[in-house]
Amino acid sequence: MSWEEILQRPSSFWLNGRGPEQEVVISSRVRLARNLAGHPFPNRAGDGELEGIMTAVGNAIQGFPDQANYYFLSLSKLSPVDRQLLVEKHLTSPDHIKEPRQRGIVLREDEGVSIMVNEEDHLRIQALFSGLQLEEAWKLAGEIDDRLEKTLTYAYDEAFGYLTACPTNAGTGLRASVMVHLPGLVMLNRIGKVFAPLSQLGLATRGMYGEGTEALGNMFQISNQITLGRSEEELIAHLQAITRQVIEQERGARQELYREMGDHLVDRVFRAYGILTHARLLSTKEAINLVSDLRLGLDLNLLPQLNYRILNELLVLCQPAYIQKIAGQQQSSRERDAKRATLIRERLKNGN
Repeated sequence: MSWEEILQRPSSFWLNGRGPEQEVVISSRVRLARNLAGHPFPNRAGDGELEGIMTAVGNAIQGFPDQANYYFLSLSKLSPVDRQLLVEKHLTSPDHIKEPRQRGIVLREDEGVSIMVNEEDHLRIQALFSGLQLEEAWKLAGEIDDRLEKTLTYAYDEAFGYLTACPTNAGTGLRASVMVHLPGLVMLNRIGKVFAPLSQLGLATRGMYGEGTEALGNMFQISNQITLGRSEEELIAHLQAITRQVIEQERGARQELYREMGDHLVDRVFRAYGILTHARLLSTKEAINLVSDLRLGLDLNLLPQLNYRILNELLVLCQPAYIQKIAGQQQSSRERDAKRATLIRERLKNGN
């Protein structure tokens, strides 16, 4: 499979919908920030130094026993649409693609692993899993980290741990996050009350694509803020415990919603299904919000013909860059809205 085929498919390992607690937790991610010893951070490095980092990482990947399953892509050689598509699929960050020169990304064929090269740090090693699988994501990210360290020397200090461009990432360099779907708490106006104490517990809440992004479709990211002074295992366990509390609160909210709204909630779900299976024009925001209602309907056993994998794929099908990639040409906003509606209708019709 070529990297272009990977980008064009709406499915991936971490969107398979088979993870634990999938009705609330869409995905788990662990990201490790690393820098190479003896080299300035990317924001202070010249093109020659950044190119040297790219070469060193490429050589390290060549040493992987399964290196045939990995692709090292230079961002400058990708089209703007392909770069944006990497963001839409949560494989890299919006900041990473802003200046593509001497930046790259390593992708594992199933998209469960991606490594951002020369983003804020020299390396951002990312592992993605479906559902609540933080420990599994940490194990995989750690394995990739160990492989790279066989040929790369990291910037490390006995007192401060791994050295990073931003002091808030120093120490373990670990950021763990879960993407959660919380329609019950949102619709009952309790999301603020649930999220308010999280900052005091060392956690941050963000939108669908991380810091500074909008929480579309009742989807949020919860991640650790603290990276120094705790072990990786402690950080993972803490986020996992808090996530389980949020899951229980969301489940209770959904049951209360169903008791209070009854037919109104059922009507909302089937209206969303009716629109998505018949609409000819859909904006990104409208589509994602309607998919959120479908997820709630599936959770309430109202739409047995659907599954989480289909609904996760719809989140990719909604996105502007993905639509332009499939169309193979630049499209106007209206053309994208029409193509989006068609892709969603066809995916829901095909099922499975």
